[in-house]
Amino acid sequence: MALTGRAGLVAALGIVVVLLAPVPGAAVAGVCLLLAAAIVVDLVFAGAVRPLRFHRSGDTLVRLGRRASVELIVENPGGRRVRGVLRDAWPPSAGAGPRLIPLDVPAGERRKVVVTLEPTRRGDRSSVAVTVRSVGPLGLAARQGTHRAPWSVRVLPPFLSRKHLPSRLTRLRELEGQHPALVRGQGTEFDSLREYVVGDDVRSIDWRATARRHDVVVRTWRPERDRRVLIVLDTGRTSAGRVGDAPVPLAGAVAQGGGLLPRSAPPSAARAVPGWPRLDWSMDAALLLAALAARAGDQVDFLAYDRSVRAWVSGASRTELLPSMVNAMAPIEAELVEADAQGMVAAVLSRARRRCLVVLLTDLNGAALDEGLMPVLPQLSSRHLVLVAGISDPRLAAMAAARGSAEEVYDAAAAEHARLERRRITARLRRHGVEVVDAPPDDIAPALADAYLALKAAGRL
Repeated sequence: MALTGRAGLVAALGIVVVLLAPVPGAAVAGVCLLLAAAIVVDLVFAGAVRPLRFHRSGDTLVRLGRRASVELIVENPGGRRVRGVLRDAWPPSAGAGPRLIPLDVPAGERRKVVVTLEPTRRGDRSSVAVTVRSVGPLGLAARQGTHRAPWSVRVLPPFLSRKHLPSRLTRLRELEGQHPALVRGQGTEFDSLREYVVGDDVRSIDWRATARRHDVVVRTWRPERDRRVLIVLDTGRTSAGRVGDAPVPLAGAVAQGGGLLPRSAPPSAARAVPGWPRLDWSMDAALLLAALAARAGDQVDFLAYDRSVRAWVSGASRTELLPSMVNAMAPIEAELVEADAQGMVAAVLSRARRRCLVVLLTDLNGAALDEGLMPVLPQLSSRHLVLVAGISDPRLAAMAAARGSAEEVYDAAAAEHARLERRRITARLRRHGVEVVDAPPDDIAPALADAYLALKAAGRL
């Protein structure tokens, strides 16, 4: 049972009547009896909430930054009308609205209500409970009950780097010979013959074909296809750090400090939101690389690892690759443990027995790499071509340039030390024959795609 705001108003009026009455004792008793009788009538004639039945339908997948709609069918098998409000409770990060929904379901009928979700985080978001408050005819009291109506919506990575895909596909087509520019060099596949023109490499001349045609012809080449690319995502503690600005606006309200900004907050407040974790930036870069490599005809596999395998996608076709990857990435969260580099390398070697390109998305943290990856890196680089991609923090450049006060000078020295340490670890990786991509959050995805195309053009895949 629950009392409504109208009951409070009636009680307040009753107190006024009591104070003004000539015989206060009798007036008090009369008001109390009248109010109690009204409440009993409301409870008797209010529709029952326990027999209500609920059925759900709607979206089960949504990209971060988009909206999802979930329909809730309320069925009233009882003999009285259920009139009141309904609340469909979801976790705060699901961004469910509206908070309270008016409800009016006649006996033996059903009604549909729609809940809109604007998620602010990746992962699976499940409904908590449905609470219905059925108000009586006088509006003084209500019956209230809570029901379970399970439903889950998976929030997928947004893949914002998709905008870079058309320009990289154009460069890929140029490499493959679909445009006039062709690649000729070691490690590429023979494509066709054409007449020699000034500027062609004389080493590409096909002398047998030249003798048959009585004209100088050269061989053209295209990058090798059907290579294997294994993308490895480090989900250890270093992937939890937030860098850059949040590229997807948060729904409803955004976190700032310890509070929340309302929907009417100015745009400048949204820019103050802490950026994405390195894990999310790495996922975005991995999706762009996977889409590009799949279009190039290469086989792409995906592995997420910290101390155990968090996700594994293998053998997906070109059309199924991205849906499989975003579905596998969605529930992954950074684990606040040190990644097991030896276990990661063992997992890679057990899954990739033939030579392939291994792309490791991790943080170029000197201390973590010195103790983790560096000792076991030769095992990996001796059998595979390794490319390590790290996301730099753009705030370091701003800190290193500040000189306004003693505190800023100290911060600048610390930032410069961190940048030097990052360059040192990059140089060590390259001495081991490892390709390195180090770029800020907004540039990591296109930079990684460009590195892949450069390896493709050089015939190193």
